[in-house]
Amino acid sequence: MTELLQRVIEKIQKLPNEIQDAIAARLLADLEDEQAWATRFEATTDQQWDLIAEMVRKEIADGETVPLDDVFPV
Repeated sequence: MTELLQRVIEKIQKLPNEIQDAIAARLLADLEDEQAWATRFEATTDQQWDLIAEMVRKEIADGETVPLDDVFPV
């Protein structure tokens, strides 16, 4: 276990049980989500990546996208 994780756990242990459980539930959900994404990425073939890239290029060329700066202005 890393030192940072140990520090976090020590702080969490000082919280009321219901808050500890809420944090634990969020962490477990995040871990499951990360594993699901990792599994999907690992299973994606080069051909599938090429198809995705082609689709994105077409959407950009067709004006079906918006710049990130418009979505997340600085």
